[in-house]
Order: sequence, then structure tokens, then C-alpha cells
Amino acid sequence: MKPFALHNLLKAKPGQGDKLANILLEASKLIANANGCSLYMVSQDQQDTDAIWVTEVWQSEKDHELSLKIAGVSELIMKALPLLDGPPQKGNSLHVVGGFGIPGA
Repeated sequence: MKPFALHNLLKAKPGQGDKLANILLEASKLIANANGCSLYMVSQDQQDTDAIWVTEVWQSEKDHELSLKIAGVSELIMKALPLLDGPPQKGNSLHVVGGFGIPGA
């Protein structure tokens, strides 16, 4: 089974990018030891600080789904939603082909 990846852009309301990024960094701490999590990276666009990218790599799509049930994750999602500039949109779901640093690729 190939690893599963997500690459999502979350657009914060004007001036809320740093706050949204910090909530997502809190989430990264909760799932740091989640089964199958290889990477959870939070990035901020250099040109638009209200644009936050989250890149995740999981050993399987199922592992990702189970991570949403980790204690505290749903609370952080609810904390982040009011900061978004519009409803969250589905990002890119990817099957990892290969590369350096990704177990199983």
C-alpha cells in the first residue's frame, strides 16, 4: 500500500493567519504520535500570511481518518473554523509515488 498524502490550503480571515497557523501547530502536537503519521507540516504563504498550507503524509487513508478521532483534534477544528474566510474546501488527496524521507514510498 502506498502512503496517502493531503495538501490543503486554508484561507484565514484578514489578519487571522498567524492565529490559524498556531491552532494547526497545536493539532500537529496532538497527532505527532498518531498511528501512520509520517508528516504534518504547517506552512504560511510568504506573500499572503492569511494563506496557510497543511501538508500531511500518512501510511494509509484509514490512518488519517482515525487521526480525526484523537482527543482534542475535533475541539481544535471547532476553534479554527471561525477564523476561516469561507467554508473549508477539500484539498488535494494524493497517492505518494516516492521520494526521500517518506517511509513506504
